[in-house]
Parts: sequence; C-alpha cells; structure tokens
Amino acid sequence: MMNDNLNRKENFNEEVLDLRRVTRVVAGGKRFRFRATVVIGDGNGRVGIGVAKGSDVEQAVGKGRVQAKKNLIKIKMKDRTISREVEAKFSAAKVLIKPSAAGKGLTAGGAVRVVLKLAGVQDATAKCLGTTTNKLTNALAAVKALSQLKAQDN
Repeated sequence: MMNDNLNRKENFNEEVLDLRRVTRVVAGGKRFRFRATVVIGDGNGRVGIGVAKGSDVEQAVGKGRVQAKKNLIKIKMKDRTISREVEAKFSAAKVLIKPSAAGKGLTAGGAVRVVLKLAGVQDATAKCLGTTTNKLTNALAAVKALSQLKAQDN
C-alpha cells in the first residue's frame, strides 16, 4: 500500500499557482503566514487544486499538495481535447472551455491554462468571462467546468 502511494506521487506534475503572505493582527503585533495554491495533475485526465497555509513557504506548498491530492477529479477526454463545450461559475469567476481541432494547441490564459495543461488537455480554447483576475477563483471555476465532463459523460 505504501509503495503504491510512492509510485502515484511520482506521476503527478505540480505547479504553484499563487503564493501570498497573509497577516493576522494580534495584541503583540502582526503574525505572518503563507497561503499557497497548488495545482497537480497526471497529464492523463486527473487534476486537483489545493489551498493551504503554513508558517513558511515550503510548509504551505507541501500542505497544498496534500489538499490537491484529496481534491483530484478525473475527466473524460476525447483524443487530446475535451469531449464538449463546458462553462462554469465560481464566485466572481466565470470560465468557458471549448474543444478545438487536433494540433491547434492550448489557447488559454493564466490559471485556466495551468489547470488544462496539468490535466493533459492539449487542444482546447478557454476564456475567462468573469470580472475577477484572481488566480484561485479562476482555477476553481476551471475545475468546476471540467467536473461537469466527469458527471455527465461517464
């Protein structure tokens, strides 16, 4: 069982999407912590996002990686692209993802591009339609859109 977990760990690629220093004000002053948003994927239809805080950057990223593994979803792909057009809204972020022809490449920006790339989608077009530029909410909207593929196409 333990050996299986080690092998699975090696198959995931990860990218730190966002790293912020957050502050809590206490009687003696300010306490600083770090919040990391980590996206992991195996390039074969599985992708997950984790958000975690830690006292230093390394700890926050490690905890984010663990959270991302807990939040993994599996999407169904057709060749190198998604099977159909999907749209989702998360908070102020709204994302539209469309399949495209083979060889066209990944036409997407920011957080949505990272999520699609780590999921293994090679040919798709994506557009952020929401009013926010927040990487976390855009990435969560992309995962929500991709999870629609999981729910309706299986």
